[in-house]
Amino acid sequence: MKTLQESIMYQNYSMLEKLDTKILGRKYVEFDQIDSTQKEMWRIIKSNEIENGMLIRANTQTGGIGTHGRTWISTKNNITFSFYYELNCNVKNVEGLTVEIAEIILEILKQAYGIQLEIKLPNDIYYQGKKLGGILTEAKIVGDTVKYIVVGIGLNNSQLEFDDELKDIATSVNKEFGVEIDVTKFIEMFCNRFEKSIMRRIGETFGDGLDLSQFGCVAERKK
Repeated sequence: MKTLQESIMYQNYSMLEKLDTKILGRKYVEFDQIDSTQKEMWRIIKSNEIENGMLIRANTQTGGIGTHGRTWISTKNNITFSFYYELNCNVKNVEGLTVEIAEIILEILKQAYGIQLEIKLPNDIYYQGKKLGGILTEAKIVGDTVKYIVVGIGLNNSQLEFDDELKDIATSVNKEFGVEIDVTKFIEMFCNRFEKSIMRRIGETFGDGLDLSQFGCVAERKK
């Protein structure tokens, strides 16, 4: 398997132009198609090429991880991304984190698009009894310390047709509301809000003079 650096198609420092973060999303990798952003993140971790705050987005996902281990196939222009964030905090500091991520997502959609959705515990996003998205939160825990988290987020954005086994239980933003979410804008808004939230949880702040190069402020796109 090619390493991350060997697979680079090009680098662009401004692909996520409206980030207010110090870490999250500063290392940005975009695939036209991949099996799973979550699986790819773990592959990068195992290859020791991971960087704090790395975010991987896929335009098409063929083998995503859904609820109860189901495969989540995501068509073009749906929202599918995963991110890696180092915490080194007590496990108590991340209690309820998945629900908080869901709340951030709902706040963004309501503010930017006037869309009102609901959370189905523990990790799904629903509209009128149909699943519209989900969150997968995984972590490396040593003793009582959460070393890092790997979070995957998937939202059905533009998909209008679903397989027979899903058509009665799944839906999308476009199908229900007749609008499509700007994926890049959504990711930028999410990163900005999540980093503030996680910093409050672990009690850390960053100075204005932080050298962002240490976090790999690079964006990459792959085919």
